[in-house]
This record gives sequence, structure tokens and C-alpha cells, in this order.
Amino acid sequence: MPEHSAELIRRTRNAIRDIPDFPRPGILFKDITPVLTDPQLFRDIIDSFARHQRDNSIDVVVGIESRGFIFGAPLALAIGAAFVPMRKPGKLPFEKVRIDYALEYGNDSLEAHRDAIGHGQRTLVVDDLLATGGTAAAAARLVEQLGGTVAGVCFVVELAFLEGRGRLSSWPVDSLVVY
Repeated sequence: MPEHSAELIRRTRNAIRDIPDFPRPGILFKDITPVLTDPQLFRDIIDSFARHQRDNSIDVVVGIESRGFIFGAPLALAIGAAFVPMRKPGKLPFEKVRIDYALEYGNDSLEAHRDAIGHGQRTLVVDDLLATGGTAAAAARLVEQLGGTVAGVCFVVELAFLEGRGRLSSWPVDSLVVY
């Protein structure tokens, strides 16, 4: 997989804002909203991920609720793929498939429409941040449960010290900025 440019990594890292003690004491939140207020940086990030996926024959991009939607939808357009939102329970109106998974602080679930991903469709899972990997691993398993093939997972930010990449070892992982 090609590398993201050092310049893009630097610009993105400089735009990400640290918010101490959010959402609870002891957490240093990586805020990507300043990235989104810079249209050229936002475009460059999407273009870089699109270059990385150019030869992967991606049919579907899955965005994980909610910030995965922000990066997943334009990436799907850039590579000519369908976009599928993977949502928290109760937000999709059609027949759904659900996966439950454990987090470090409890349990959660994701849902997708039963017909969102066809058998064998090559799928890219996208989110803004990789922490412990639980949500992304659940999303990838749900893609497989729907009959798709996970071609990779990508993130704007990876918190490597939380070792989430290890939970995703079955799939190629692409992260732009690693802390």
C-alpha cells in the first residue's frame, strides 16, 4: 500500500485539536473538526485515501456512525463505489442485520440494511479514529455476515498505544496520522 505524504500527515496532525478530559476525566480527545473546516486539507485526505484504494476494486464503502460518514461518503464518490452507513440501533428504516460487541466500557451494537452489501462485494470500512478497534472489528464482521469481503479498513487517526490494530489483524489497515 502506498504511503500518505509526509506533508499531508504533518498538515493533518497540525489541524487536529486535543481536548483534555473529554468525554470524561483522563481522556485526551482528538478533535477532527478543524480538519473539516479546511476544505483543501479535507479534499487532500480524501484524495490520498482514494489513491491508496485505486487498485483494490472497492465496490462498497461502509462509514461507521457517525464520523465515519464524514470521510466515507466522499471517499466512496472519489473511488466510484456505493456508500453504506453502518448505524447505531434503531436508526435504519428497512430490514436490518445487527451485530453486538463489547467495548472497554460496556457493550454496543451496529446495524446495516440486510440488502446493503451483496455477496462477494469488496468493501472498505471507514471511520475517523482507531482506538481499541472494537467498533471497526464489529463493522468488518457485520460486512462479512452480509456476504461482503472486507478489503480493508481506514482511519484518519490511529491511537497506536491502545493497540486497536491488533483486533483488525484479519484485514489491511490504513491510518493517516498515528499517535
